[in-house]
Amino acid sequence: MTRSSLARAGTILTALTAATVLLAGCAGGGSGSSTDASSVTTGLVGDQADGGDPVSGGTLSYATYNGVSSLDPADRQDGGATGGSEMAAIYDLLMRYDPESKEYQPQLAESLEANGDNTVWTLKLRSGATFSDGTPVDAAAVQWSINHYLEKKATHSQVWKATVADIQSPDSSTVVFTLKQPWNEFPIMFTTGPGMIVAPSSMASGTFAPIGAGPFTVEKFASQDELVLAARPSYWDGQPHLAKLRFPAIVSEQGKLDALHTGGIQAAYLRGAEVVHNALEAGDVGYVYTVNMGGVGNINQREGRAASDERVRKAIVAGFNPETFNQRVEGGYGMPGSDMFQSWSQWHGDVAGSGYDPEAAKKYLSEAKADGYDGKLTYVGLNDPATQSSALAFQSMLQAVGFTVDIVYATSINDLVKRMYAQHDYDIGYAGFNILDESPFVRLYGNLFSESSSNVLGYKNPQMDELLGKLQTAPSDDDRRKVVEDIQTVVNETNPMLVVNSGKYFLPWSTDAHGITPSADGILLFGNAWLTSDSAS
Repeated sequence: MTRSSLARAGTILTALTAATVLLAGCAGGGSGSSTDASSVTTGLVGDQADGGDPVSGGTLSYATYNGVSSLDPADRQDGGATGGSEMAAIYDLLMRYDPESKEYQPQLAESLEANGDNTVWTLKLRSGATFSDGTPVDAAAVQWSINHYLEKKATHSQVWKATVADIQSPDSSTVVFTLKQPWNEFPIMFTTGPGMIVAPSSMASGTFAPIGAGPFTVEKFASQDELVLAARPSYWDGQPHLAKLRFPAIVSEQGKLDALHTGGIQAAYLRGAEVVHNALEAGDVGYVYTVNMGGVGNINQREGRAASDERVRKAIVAGFNPETFNQRVEGGYGMPGSDMFQSWSQWHGDVAGSGYDPEAAKKYLSEAKADGYDGKLTYVGLNDPATQSSALAFQSMLQAVGFTVDIVYATSINDLVKRMYAQHDYDIGYAGFNILDESPFVRLYGNLFSESSSNVLGYKNPQMDELLGKLQTAPSDDDRRKVVEDIQTVVNETNPMLVVNSGKYFLPWSTDAHGITPSADGILLFGNAWLTSDSAS
């Protein structure tokens, strides 16, 4: 077992009392009385009760945030909101994060240990673990899977390449990772894509096949519609109790909650602040987790765009009121604020974020216009009611300080991603950085490092690059917190993005669901899950 540097009593409060979820009751929704999650930023909420002995059989349906378009975790399908639970069910995780103890626990791995200065990490594999095709989960397979992930330039591949200097396998059950610099949070990498182990045989035919070491195998896959998995008898931890695990695609957040309450599904992934509030008001039980910078105004500052002028960026940031956005878009139930790390976070420091200052915004914009800027911005968003309300809030607030904001709606999420991340054809948009409190470095690096392929902002700042390096190698939490303060200072000075809010997400499940195990980034593990006898029959 490897103890994270985060394993201590910090500012994150938790209501977890066990590593798995044990709930009793009947199918359907909440208890009818409000669930108080006001003091919980990460942990279980609701009236927890012992579910008794596990029952075999039945299908558990989980409506995640967005349906998967691929069964390869290397296709950016490895986050909790982007297919991470589905991928973990098929491929497993080498390590999982325990929110109660704030420790990284072995999952598919037997252990992960560091040397004295956190530059060499030794991974031991479980004896007898196999893939669904019967081949062994050995050191060669782990290396192949990680290389496959890197070759496809997956979500965390750039962080990995900037961190790992060498990988060696002294024997078939051992993999040794030598890092380029100390990093005591390195285990976080194995709770996501690099830790989802794909069998080398998955590419035997030249076309990817979903062959993994997880508790389930693929029975049916209809992209963006439905994924159905069947229990795998030869799973290393024993055959799952569930007969099947189903992931239906339900777009509407309120629709997910309604389906949960009527028994159409047994679990849901909720991100919208108002719907999260509705679920808690209904007395639902489940898992809450909170992320830093859950809402961010992306500002495109590439050469040729309006925001390449620092005065334009300053005007955008100063002209936006997070509290107004909360009232208009989040129903007043969000966590608004311009701090990168709000007071609930263990990384919250003494340097506040740039606040709302409309007079300063008008001044900066006036200076830019005096030098020839026409005041126009193009906002891009998705063409659905929820995101349209975000677009209109941005438009009204920025036009109030003198901008002219044209809104362009993309017809699909793929079209939006293409326009923002590939073509860079936008001035401003609303998305989430979702910086995990478990490891702030990973996504700060992805979003702010000058050469990161995930840097949608086009932000290039040598001082920020240096600070990100210091954040990774910080030997203690106090050191890391000081670096975060320095990062906030540089953000205040250069205005690379507009911080809107933290994100408090809720993953509720019905009271007939038991044994669901949370990990990092909102990923849920279902290898030990079961349904009560009425649902399982």
